[in-house]
Amino acid sequence: MSTTEAARETHVLDGATDVLVDWVVAARDTALPPEVIHHVRRLLVDYTAAVVPGSATDVARAVAGHVAATYGTTGRPATAVGLGPVSAPGAALLNGTSAHSLEVDDGYTPGSVHPSSVCFPAVLAAAEARGSDPDTTVRALAVALEAVSRLAAAGHPTTWRNHFHNTPLAGVVGAACGVAVLHALDADRTHDALGIAASHAGGLFAFLGKNAEVKRVHPGKAARDAIASVELAAAGVTGPRPILETRHGYVEAFADGGFDAAVLLDGLGERWVVLDSYVKPYPSCRHLHGPIDAILALRAAHGVTAADVERAEVATYTVASHHASTEVASLLDAQMSIPFAVATALVHDEVGLTELGPAARTDATVLDLVGRVAVRVDPQADADYPLLRTAIVTLTLRDGRELTERVPLPYGEPGNPVSDDEMTAKLVRLATPVIGREAATALAARLWAFDSLDVVALVDSHVRGGA
Repeated sequence: MSTTEAARETHVLDGATDVLVDWVVAARDTALPPEVIHHVRRLLVDYTAAVVPGSATDVARAVAGHVAATYGTTGRPATAVGLGPVSAPGAALLNGTSAHSLEVDDGYTPGSVHPSSVCFPAVLAAAEARGSDPDTTVRALAVALEAVSRLAAAGHPTTWRNHFHNTPLAGVVGAACGVAVLHALDADRTHDALGIAASHAGGLFAFLGKNAEVKRVHPGKAARDAIASVELAAAGVTGPRPILETRHGYVEAFADGGFDAAVLLDGLGERWVVLDSYVKPYPSCRHLHGPIDAILALRAAHGVTAADVERAEVATYTVASHHASTEVASLLDAQMSIPFAVATALVHDEVGLTELGPAARTDATVLDLVGRVAVRVDPQADADYPLLRTAIVTLTLRDGRELTERVPLPYGEPGNPVSDDEMTAKLVRLATPVIGREAATALAARLWAFDSLDVVALVDSHVRGGA
């Protein structure tokens, strides 16, 4: 970045941290719009749909062992789903890991980020430990979700190009905003909390194509560190100020030359961008959902089967195009592979956890198709991203015909939304194998009401009872 560009960016950023902090401090006593309250509850249902089955994964069990050995509790505990009462940071670490373990957690497209898998573990654990009431907890959740979404979008795709995973990067700072609301921190202590949180920020994208389960831990680490940052600030530990715009601060470290302060600050407290978060219908990376939707649409419109297909091409935006690996021996690799997603959607009637399981990943028909899927960058899709997540799928059939389907917004985006009933159905579908259908259905009703934080312990009770 040139000296002129640096000066311009510094000028735009001047005062940005102050604006963010003032909004956080005021939020504790500011009523939320009804649609925001409803959306937080929608995302609570979706978060639980991820945590319940995610708690049974190998990586979640490994983290649970670490939490059990390391994070005891004194005073009022928080709930680690599948493990029971532990300290708030320990609960946040395990629950955040579980929420991201099966790639079914929600996200915010402009920031390429998963806000809920950081915010809910951090805020719910801190709220339990502090004995917060549901209204204050919802307010803190809304602040955290909004802050993560805006901060990630302000730096994306520069942060991604700099090799960082936006979920833990923006997540730890944004979640600290929500936890600060629970602690009723003043402006000085909130500045310290965000400054401390930024020193925890990170999360490398090196996991891609490496079957590295650390990706699953990224949200849990960020949630844990958000709580620690606020608690340290409350205890008098200071952080650098103003953390966004200071020399060597968050923007210069992670998004130098590509941070849009207007995305972070414009309409803050008036226009809630978290309302534009998406929900995942398929348990895979969001970049795979457009190609899956396109295949399902082609099958419905033309009756095409896997046996009819000679080859397939997916034209999409650059960020998605990196998900072109044909190595799918592990669940994580399969969840990150567009070729596998296309092949799976051609072979199976749905794309769920079973269709990404060990048997499916060694199925000869699926693997043969995986090798015949090409992924390329489409210039217009690139220009439209991240406002759109365009996927253009072209199937060349054995009879010589070509069929093409363009999906600008995958199912679950605000422009192509999932209904409340489908949110409940997703929870019941994913939780039933772990806790049973009756318990899952009753749990959904409790989550929609969210009239007590006891529902978090109820989730844990069901999971451990089911196990």
